[in-house]
Amino acid sequence: MNDPIGDMLTRIRNSQMRGKSTVITPASKLRAWVLDVLADEGYIRGYEKVTGENGHPALEISLKYFEGEPVIREVKRVSTPGRRVYMGVKDIPSVRQGLGVSIVSTPKGVMSDANARTANVGGEVLCTVF
Repeated sequence: MNDPIGDMLTRIRNSQMRGKSTVITPASKLRAWVLDVLADEGYIRGYEKVTGENGHPALEISLKYFEGEPVIREVKRVSTPGRRVYMGVKDIPSVRQGLGVSIVSTPKGVMSDANARTANVGGEVLCTVF
């Protein structure tokens, strides 16, 4: 697998289109950090570590819905393995005039765009969520 974050976001998007309550994705530290940001911002209910197929560690993500509609309306991968996108603190994009969130990988950890501006750090913009 070349793009684990893109794979996880696609699994979330596809599961929400089908109305699933949970989705399972292979576990990694970076995926868990991205899910921490999504949970803190209220886009997912949460996640837990489980044992997946063949005994490999996996993450079971509890998706969130509001009045039958998915809370995550749009999720886009910004930085890919073939094209990394780095931005300074002043260049980090505001998603839909602040209604959405950009997830940024910084030297201080993976955080939302608002937290990155507060901490005055830039980094790699992983994805945007609305």
